[in-house]
Amino acid sequence: MDVKTCLQKLQYVGVLAFATVDEQGTPQVRNISAIHYEPDAIYFFTARGKNFCKELLADGRVQILGYTKYKEMIRLSTKAVPAPQDEQRKWMDTIFAEQPYLSNVYNVYPGETKEIGIIFEIKDGEIEYFNLGVHPIFRQSYSIGEGTITPKGYEITDACTGCEICINNCLQNSIVSGQPFQIRQEHCLHCGNCYENCPAEAIIRRG
Repeated sequence: MDVKTCLQKLQYVGVLAFATVDEQGTPQVRNISAIHYEPDAIYFFTARGKNFCKELLADGRVQILGYTKYKEMIRLSTKAVPAPQDEQRKWMDTIFAEQPYLSNVYNVYPGETKEIGIIFEIKDGEIEYFNLGVHPIFRQSYSIGEGTITPKGYEITDACTGCEICINNCLQNSIVSGQPFQIRQEHCLHCGNCYENCPAEAIIRRG
């Protein structure tokens, strides 16, 4: 798995959930399909009058989620910004050509009414890939552009006594013996069962 494959899978999913936070701090989620993918960027369309646009212009932070039929979750944590003004027409025409339903079939934006729209671009961020369709589960994080990876889950510290209680409580068999014991992060469910049952309190949250 890599960034390119994750983006291809998001493209195959088609309709993605975009999560933002409004000015009252209330989570907001929309399904967006007017998206175009480039090797180093993602472009998407929305209308300037929508609250979604208002939230993006005010803050820009957004999480994008896709779920495949193979039980793969792909989440992109990023910041969306308006594409450069001299590129707005290019990407708008590209998206409408790739998504003909926007103007032809259902007439969401018939004729030139697409001019009410704005194109946002994404070039930096973090992708989290999480496959629930295999055992043990598999997860990995990747950076896009100048994005950074935020550590998540749990790790075992030198306070480990080697009692093996964490191994016996791991739902994915992702803990291996050692000094200290180690969690195979790519198979960790992040459920916290080891953390809650460690008598030595040797397990800490990452990040």
